[in-house]
Amino acid sequence: MLRAMKGVILAGGTGSRLHPLTRITNKHLLPIYDRPMVNCCIEAVVGAGITEIMVVTGGTHAGEFLRLLGNGHEYGIDRLSYGYQERPGGIAEALGLAERFVGDDPVLVMLADNIVERSIRRMVDAFRSDPHGARILLTPVEEDAHLRHLGVPVFDDGGRITAIVEKPDDPPSHFGVTGIYCYDAGVFGVIPTLEPSGRGELEITDVNNHYIAEGLMSYDVLDGFWGDAGESIDAYYVVNDFVRVHGVNHADVDHADGDDAVDDRGGVDRVG
Repeated sequence: MLRAMKGVILAGGTGSRLHPLTRITNKHLLPIYDRPMVNCCIEAVVGAGITEIMVVTGGTHAGEFLRLLGNGHEYGIDRLSYGYQERPGGIAEALGLAERFVGDDPVLVMLADNIVERSIRRMVDAFRSDPHGARILLTPVEEDAHLRHLGVPVFDDGGRITAIVEKPDDPPSHFGVTGIYCYDAGVFGVIPTLEPSGRGELEITDVNNHYIAEGLMSYDVLDGFWGDAGESIDAYYVVNDFVRVHGVNHADVDHADGDDAVDDRGGVDRVG
């Protein structure tokens, strides 16, 4: 039996990499082809079978999310809550604001500028069937220049993740960590133990490395396009062009078993 699961969409930050577009709005409200960016994320979360969602945002344009989303029913959400991050304190700090909303349930966390071509439901259902520790979604990345802007996993000979290195000069593998994570409710005990990074923020990579050190990390490898629409102006328009032609969040029709397009590495890749 699959466990009930909450969804947390993180839509804060200053959006400085998308200036001047973000001088007038939150970057997650910018259009991705025919809809606001955050709608693509909501569609992915609801498509994964999660209908209780919190959107965490901040800044002067936070009220626009309420104007856009309302109670969420139009988008297939049963219960939509909002959280406000008073200052840019990092992804992990933003997640911590959802503690009361999540309660004792496992949680899917998705950064709202992550755009995926295909459904993430298989990854989510795998975690819901055994909701302990953490499970992250990786994407193949061939270009070292791109990997230097991402969290990059280190693997042992058995294919298990032994560490995640943030923005490495010399990438240890050709996989990037997307902004899509599953955690058990214990994550809210991990966040208060973190130390701020050099930029004064609580980093989600430190959360993931905690689970790795505890032997509680699994992963999946995404099949199909993944884009970070907030990475740069160029990346934003690459994502727009892709979505205009190919769309987003498609169930995978190429797999005969009907599973969505995620390469499941959960069982063999639990560190321990």
